[in-house]
Amino acid sequence: MIDYEKQFEKPAYEVGERQTYVAKVFKLAYGWMSAGLLLSGLVAWYTAASGLWQAVLMGPGLWICIIAEIVLVWVLSASIQKLSLAVACIMFTAYAALNGLTLSVVFIAYEIALVQRVFFITAAMFGGLAVYGTVTRSDLSGMGAICGMALWGLIIASIVNLFFHSSGFDWIVSFAGVIIFSGLTMWDAQKIKLFAQGAGNVDEETRHKAALLGALELYLDFVNLFLCLLRILGRSRD
Repeated sequence: MIDYEKQFEKPAYEVGERQTYVAKVFKLAYGWMSAGLLLSGLVAWYTAASGLWQAVLMGPGLWICIIAEIVLVWVLSASIQKLSLAVACIMFTAYAALNGLTLSVVFIAYEIALVQRVFFITAAMFGGLAVYGTVTRSDLSGMGAICGMALWGLIIASIVNLFFHSSGFDWIVSFAGVIIFSGLTMWDAQKIKLFAQGAGNVDEETRHKAALLGALELYLDFVNLFLCLLRILGRSRD
């Protein structure tokens, strides 16, 4: 979970520039998120269709990709102010491409029709949740904190189930994931709005970096919500 307050200063607005600034941050954040999802989807499809997944993800390749993804997310989240905008954009793009490699197993494990159906369900859910988080006047920070803590429990539970292979437990984890990432989607959307409204007449690079961080969080919310729904609907189909 990214703390915008610690990452960026927020000077005062000049008169008449608030709406323009908010619109630019939103456009950049959701634009980068969409571009990242598109890149991941194309890489995943090509990797699965070409058979490249066997060479990339067999053996240590999968763990190398996962570790590289974790490092990229951590560096972007913690040190984006120290990075140039170009480097930050390259790292986000690299992360989306690497995640596409690991997501290629989705096209191997599930039928294309099911993957497409779940994607559109996820897109509809995500859109509604993001809109609510953006327009609501309720403070979602409490819910965001609870979902953030629950996320750690979800990660631990998922790791434990790697050793026990319990289908029932995986079902519970998947449902819990839908709830947790739904809450995080609303909170992350509200965070972007609050930062954009409270930030001032900052330079273009700072604006772009803030939007890039927001895009990263929204991207993670979407992908994890998609995977949880895919496990649930794929299992019910079986």
